Amino acid sequence: MATKQIIAEFLVKEFPQSKCVVESIGECSSIISHPIGFDELRPGGTVSGPVLMTVADVALYAAVLGELGLVALAVTSNLSINFLRKPAATKDIVGHCKLVKVGRTLVMGEVMLYSRGDDRPVAQVMGTYALPAKT
Repeated sequence: MATKQIIAEFLVKEFPQSKCVVESIGECSSIISHPIGFDELRPGGTVSGPVLMTVADVALYAAVLGELGLVALAVTSNLSINFLRKPAATKDIVGHCKLVKVGRTLVMGEVMLYSRGDDRPVAQVMGTYALPAKT
């Protein structure tokens, strides 16, 4: 299992363009946030779908890393999102990930996305990560 600090440092090094912040890493879980500003909004004053999917994908990846260690070549093989309500345009997006199944070749998880401070989810995401073959 990798710690919050190790994962945060890894993500900064490997994905320096990302605005995602590792808030916590737990047993088969993670919490990731993303600040929301003008660049994250789409017409109509809502957070864009790609930002929501980014938070979910990073939350899944961080949970996988937390559970299995720094498996750099783990890759997203599926990501499905249900948009539930309009996110706040002035609050960070926070993703709460829980891994559902950790197998030898696939890891499945669910991410609930929220506007910070609001307990009503803005989106629900199911995702699968493929793990590299052991050599």
